[in-house]
Amino acid sequence: MLAYILNLATLICINAVLAITLNFIMGYAGIFSMAHAIFFGVGAYTAAYFALNFSASFFLAIPVAMFVAAVLSLVLALPALRVRGEYFVAASLGLQVLGVTIFAEWKSFTGGLGGIIGIPPVDIFGYAVADPGQFMLLALGCLLLVVFITSTLLRSSFGRNLKALRDSESAAHAFGKNVSVIKTLSVMISSALAAIAGALYAFYLGFINVESFMLDTSVLLMAMVIIGGTGTLMGPIVGTMLLMLLPSLFSYMWFLPPTEIGAIQQIAYGAAMVLLMIYRPGGLVGSANKGAK
Repeated sequence: MLAYILNLATLICINAVLAITLNFIMGYAGIFSMAHAIFFGVGAYTAAYFALNFSASFFLAIPVAMFVAAVLSLVLALPALRVRGEYFVAASLGLQVLGVTIFAEWKSFTGGLGGIIGIPPVDIFGYAVADPGQFMLLALGCLLLVVFITSTLLRSSFGRNLKALRDSESAAHAFGKNVSVIKTLSVMISSALAAIAGALYAFYLGFINVESFMLDTSVLLMAMVIIGGTGTLMGPIVGTMLLMLLPSLFSYMWFLPPTEIGAIQQIAYGAAMVLLMIYRPGGLVGSANKGAK
């Protein structure tokens, strides 16, 4: 039972990092991306490749993964500079499909559909973190670090610029804000921080394949943010906990057919989204009248 709880807590921490980083561009910059799972995957594959071929050091593998994700995020930033709204959602969806195809076909780097196996435990100052309890604490520490970085950025002038961009891109431009630079930096920061979750995921499981970085993951992350509350610090964490704990709750309902639990979960997610949009548009943590502003 303890092993199950530690596993669930670790996965909640990893997914909370992803939800927070998606909220950084979605809730504060108004950039709705359907490709966040790609940068999750970039972080995971880069950290795994680096650990297998160079070093499993936490202080080397994760910064490298963050750097690669930040550079590749320019592919997402470019359409963000040219289009907005539903057009950007379509562009990011195309990037998601392209990224999954590359993950599946680039066998020398990603292992193709078979994935990468035998990823060594993450190393911190010569100590391999293989114990589930210790790794959960590491994941929690990374989550707190991402929360701290995000909150610090949002309290800065850069964060105020992000919110101005979200409220009205045209008005921000009229007031002399460099919209292109702000958008590009926000996407790069979000992607780099998402790579932390990817690296943790790879080191935790010791195995990764393309199945973890599909469109379903991007949609689930967006649901976590929306249900918890966009534009809030705690909303993504609350949304992550809710959507990660629901499957566990359903599995303990003896009267549900085991073969139908997956479908029931999807129905529950969809119903929760609809009800929230009707009765609490700002999410569980956000303001109840936020969506009406």
